[in-house]
Amino acid sequence: QRGTSRISLFLEGGGMAPLAAMIPPPPPAHLSMRAEIEWLAGSADNARGVALALSSSLFIGASFIIKKKGLLMSVEKGGSSASAGGFSYLRQPVWWLGMLTMIGGESANFIAYAYAPAILVTPLGAATIAASAVFARFFLGEDMHICGIAGILLCTVGTVVLVRFAPEEAPVTSVEEVWSMAMQPVFRAYVCFVLSFTLALVYGAAPKYGKTHVVVYVAICSMIGSLSVMALRGIGIAAKLTMRGSDQLRKRETLFFILWVGCCIATQMNYLNKALDTFNTTMVSSVYYVFFTVCTVTASMIMYKDWENQTPGSIFWQVVALLVNVAGVHILSGTRDSAPGCRAGLRALLSRRKSEEKPEYTHLCACDDDAEQQQQQQQ
Repeated sequence: QRGTSRISLFLEGGGMAPLAAMIPPPPPAHLSMRAEIEWLAGSADNARGVALALSSSLFIGASFIIKKKGLLMSVEKGGSSASAGGFSYLRQPVWWLGMLTMIGGESANFIAYAYAPAILVTPLGAATIAASAVFARFFLGEDMHICGIAGILLCTVGTVVLVRFAPEEAPVTSVEEVWSMAMQPVFRAYVCFVLSFTLALVYGAAPKYGKTHVVVYVAICSMIGSLSVMALRGIGIAAKLTMRGSDQLRKRETLFFILWVGCCIATQMNYLNKALDTFNTTMVSSVYYVFFTVCTVTASMIMYKDWENQTPGSIFWQVVALLVNVAGVHILSGTRDSAPGCRAGLRALLSRRKSEEKPEYTHLCACDDDAEQQQQQQQ
């Protein structure tokens, strides 16, 4: 508290009042743990949203690992890989366990959107990256570089800063208000762009570059996912208003949002399975976080206008927190296949030269091709 006061006085005395205004006041003394969380998040609703979002991240991070294990078991038993268009993983109980875990995490995430804005809930997915990296180390035998610890710490710092400067959710009294936001010309233009670009990726880029460029599958999941989050938030608001006595779940707008979310999630799951079956788990989850966060924050700013009533200081720290999270995710993924040691990790992050070793996804693709050729010869 003393340190914060001295910094504020120094900045104000030096004629830097705008920067001083960006420094948060110290918390009141003698707060309970629950009150401290609410103070950190700015409100009780934001605190509930943060708790649900972090719980969701742990469940989803674990689901990545469990589903990847099911995909590997399916290929080992002679089934066609998901990247080759096969669905033999549906016969694996382990894959379904991962699916149930993901449903639990997504359910918590869905409820979080009812209490907190998307610009707060979505970036907290950095905890998913950290959790999946740790789980992959212990359950899949995937190595985590020593620099990955720094990446996890950065994700933690970014999460705390983002929660502290989270915006308040604009009050919404009916699902018709959400529908009117979705019908804005600017947001409709965004939807048309997402659908057009996604179709171009599905029918143009995915058949040619899907197995060699992780961005293709992840971009499809992320852009469609941003639309599903906007609809999910509408459903969450409708559910919250219904619990408060105003029935919103039976309205046609809510039913349309539910149908839209179902179509979006089916598309996301299909291409996420292809990405997990082809590329390293940490790589997929890391790239997916960056793309999904950027797409969702963009969609939320357009549709819900999350930054409309925010102060420049709050927006500044939200952007800083997002960049810190992206840096942490980049360190986790960029040092995944580098040689041991901090120097080697730094060289891998700063150098643009390709490694002489074949990346893991190339080995996986080669193994899939060999397995398919052996099956054809046996037949």
